[in-house]
Amino acid sequence: MTFLKTIIFIATVLFSCTAHASSWPTPPTLEAKSWVLIDARSGQVVVEHEANQELPPASLTKMMTLYLIFEDLKLGRLHKDELLSVSKKAWKIGGSTMFLEPRMHPKVDDLIHGIATFSGNDACIVMAEHLAGSESAFAERMNKKAKELGMKHSHFMNATGFPAKGHYSSAMDMALLATALWRDFPEDYKVFAEKSFTYDGRKQPNRNRLLWSMPEVDGLKTGHTQEAGYCLVSSAERDKTRFVSAVFGTKSDHQRAKQSKILLRHGFRNFTTLRPMERDIRRKIDVYGGTSEHVWLKPAAPIWVTIPKGLEKQLSFRLRYDSPMHAPIRKGQEIGSIDAVLGKAENKPANILVHIPMQAARDVPEASWFGQKWDALRLWWKNKDETKTNDEASS
Repeated sequence: MTFLKTIIFIATVLFSCTAHASSWPTPPTLEAKSWVLIDARSGQVVVEHEANQELPPASLTKMMTLYLIFEDLKLGRLHKDELLSVSKKAWKIGGSTMFLEPRMHPKVDDLIHGIATFSGNDACIVMAEHLAGSESAFAERMNKKAKELGMKHSHFMNATGFPAKGHYSSAMDMALLATALWRDFPEDYKVFAEKSFTYDGRKQPNRNRLLWSMPEVDGLKTGHTQEAGYCLVSSAERDKTRFVSAVFGTKSDHQRAKQSKILLRHGFRNFTTLRPMERDIRRKIDVYGGTSEHVWLKPAAPIWVTIPKGLEKQLSFRLRYDSPMHAPIRKGQEIGSIDAVLGKAENKPANILVHIPMQAARDVPEASWFGQKWDALRLWWKNKDETKTNDEASS
């Protein structure tokens, strides 16, 4: 299981339950087709509206193009100082460009800046053709990676976001992709914070207005076509809390920035991200038929939990697993989960924020024949005592 899939599993949020709690902050209403705000560390959805609706993503597509570029750099298949050729297709693409021409041989590093900062369509074509041989082949790589990252409502036909039948994504998927860029490529991610970039004597500004108006923002990407409207994926950090917002289908450049700011401010004003200590989460459970009578369970990945400010003391953790647990047990074997629980509303069940997968901290081999028989007797006595207790409670 990849780290991202683990995080997605950890971040299975039962928002419908928490929304009933009177203390849960009232979500804002935005002037957009769809939107979502997630905590990048915990993966929790703070607020959303039609977040899985499949819509044209316009130039938000280029986040996936950059993800694959960063991945090849990390794997050593690509180098920032490489000089690439500019095809006629790249030269004639139109829209937002770096003004590349066939006579030029731009560096990979310049193309990265051109894509991230001023959304160069020509730079995307150059990179796609270099990495995969053609833009269509590169699109196949994009779709494969989307599946790996858990993007269930995305399909790419090109590297730029130009309108095309079958080319779509969602606010949720783009928020997941933005989180993956920040998590998987922390050094390369810094390019999204650049306010401008100069290439071949032309200085062009970043179109993300929030880089100027909200100090916490350090990315990520704008998008616009007539079909898509104005879209924006933003990421911002304050203290140990990082939020990613994705807004699709606003009416103007000004509105996509304004609506994104509303989401981010809602998050920072009302929520905080906690990092529980492992000792507060790990649990010891009984084991039967093994060389040890117990095994410790620990979280399968680093844990972060997003909760409303002021409710930190109401957070608790409850273990769920199939009992009784029998040997053999492998170190790292997934055994149940812990629910991060927030308070308990009157006449309502506690609000489950996230499910945290748990795993065995060590091996527990099978016991000898005598040991297994002894544990069978131990389990019989345990069940008998529990039955007696239940009978007494019901009488």
